[in-house]
Amino acid sequence: MNRREFLITTSVAALVPRITLASTPTELVAQPVSAQILPVGEPATPMLGFNGSTPGPVLRTRQGEIFDIRFRNQIGEGSAVHWHGLRIDNAMDGVPGLTQDVVEVDAEFAYRFRAPDAGTFWYHSHNRSWEQVAKGLYGPLIVEELTPPDVDHDLIVLIDDWRMTEAGTLADGFENMHDQAHQGRLGNYARALVEPSTPVRRGDRVRLRLINVATDRIFPIEIEGVDGKIVANDGMPLVSPQELSSLILAPAQRADIIADITSPDQIAFMFPTQDGPYLLGEIPVEDANTERQPSEISALLPNEVTQPNLDNAVSLTLTMEGGAMSRRMMQGMMGGDIWAFNGQSGLTDTPFHLFERGQTARIRLVNDTRFPHGIHLHGHHFFEVGADDGLGAFRDTTLVDAGETRDIVCVFDNPGKWLLHCHMLGHQAAGMKTWVEVA
Repeated sequence: MNRREFLITTSVAALVPRITLASTPTELVAQPVSAQILPVGEPATPMLGFNGSTPGPVLRTRQGEIFDIRFRNQIGEGSAVHWHGLRIDNAMDGVPGLTQDVVEVDAEFAYRFRAPDAGTFWYHSHNRSWEQVAKGLYGPLIVEELTPPDVDHDLIVLIDDWRMTEAGTLADGFENMHDQAHQGRLGNYARALVEPSTPVRRGDRVRLRLINVATDRIFPIEIEGVDGKIVANDGMPLVSPQELSSLILAPAQRADIIADITSPDQIAFMFPTQDGPYLLGEIPVEDANTERQPSEISALLPNEVTQPNLDNAVSLTLTMEGGAMSRRMMQGMMGGDIWAFNGQSGLTDTPFHLFERGQTARIRLVNDTRFPHGIHLHGHHFFEVGADDGLGAFRDTTLVDAGETRDIVCVFDNPGKWLLHCHMLGHQAAGMKTWVEVA
């Protein structure tokens, strides 16, 4: 295959059948798998996955119900599972060294937690995540609203890239220092994975749950063949749906879109690049829906959100430092690491800040590097502060471009020790992480 063909495939893969969970115990087994990452006819790729596949099974329940999951580790090295975006008990967050011990080879760990928020979330390894996630240890996690929106199809779209060899295997070098000091491990092959893989009709109303599961790549996405609006970011409903334009997803970010199908042929997910647009994947359109009448796209029902006490908020600054072409790199790496927050690399003995439960903080995120960073806070969501100083989207991961500054406002109301890190996982591996504690 030439470079253009090798960079992006136009195929779409079906995920494994969904699992409906309430309080029924479910096994989630991490194990080696073989996956058809490249187009059919090309070699299958040795990967890691859950329950025999990558991505892993769709974990789905209704808001307020219990996930009861027995995780078994059969990948030949320690692992753990993080439930990304869920505001759950600290002991269930899945971070070895902070909330639990690593789950050793052939050992088990019981995760049991209530799903407090409806929305689009996902799960992934959080031990050596820069390698284990790149090898396929992730899957979608959906919490349905008690009163779901009126749509004809509810579709999950996972967007990923892989660094592949011509032989169809994953390239080695997961801790390549050059990658870590720049944009991270960027793949040379990308695609959209859609579940369920089923035709839709022109005139149908669809819910598209987009999840960027890539370890390091930021994906701008254009969706052709639909007329719709963004109704949620990172699992949290927007007060007012936004126009479907300029959609950019940093690693770990999600966007829920409700749209009416306008194309008679396909819904296309396009990845704009300097060489032109590439087709990541498509959903075929067959026949027409003549029964559904056009209607306004309404906001989703909100999750419970504690409003911040801005008058008494503590003010903090978190400065991203390091990386290629930075002053710190020129002065020498920080204790062998490449990236730092406020001059500190990796997890320290004391937290970035100790919060009283319920305390509001306004944190200024300063990106003093040459590269963008997607900053993720565990166990909480936060408001992005807009240019007008108003509270914007309620997210768990925010993208801060190189040289820019963004304020976030968070009510720290979930007790425990919570990781705060760059979700470009190569950057996290090389030092860009810290933690907070909520007493």
